[in-house]
Amino acid sequence: MICSVTRSYKKKRPCNADGAILPKGLTVLSVRARPGHPSQGLLQAGSLVFACALGRGGISANKREGDGATPLGAMRLLSGYFRDDHFSGGRRTRLAMVPIGPDLGWCEVPDDRNYNRPVKIPYGASHEHMRRADRLYDACLVMDWNIAPRRRGRGSAIFFHLARPGFTPTQGCVAVTARTMARLLPLLSDRTVVRVVR
Repeated sequence: MICSVTRSYKKKRPCNADGAILPKGLTVLSVRARPGHPSQGLLQAGSLVFACALGRGGISANKREGDGATPLGAMRLLSGYFRDDHFSGGRRTRLAMVPIGPDLGWCEVPDDRNYNRPVKIPYGASHEHMRRADRLYDACLVMDWNIAPRRRGRGSAIFFHLARPGFTPTQGCVAVTARTMARLLPLLSDRTVVRVVR
């Protein structure tokens, strides 16, 4: 009688620069304010924690247009935009990603029919330019805040994007370093939820 022994070997899993194992895919990114720093946060991805920037108004359960607050709640990642001339990792994700052209904007006027939607520049109403000189939107993910249904004045352009040096405040978005974004993108999909908690 011939016996065979089956051995199981651990498969390689992606690691960060410190050798910590990253999860295969992320369904939840948990975000909370840093103690004593309401406009800076901690983003938990599995067992790993990364620094992030939050809105200048901290975290708010009553988000309003122009208040600079990051909305409290759970927001699914819908899709994203990237600068293919600046950010090489923009296609390494399961999210639908669109290269940012010079004519891409995002409407921020509550009374406009395209409020909180992408628009083609030039556009008559006030809008954000997605192709920014400061490179904050070199990788920019759209979070499901006030998208469907859209309510006037409840906030627009709430993105997950790249942070300024020193994690200075955003206008209400969640922002991480380019290095952190490059690590997270392969693990993100349209099933990933960004959960902003207190």
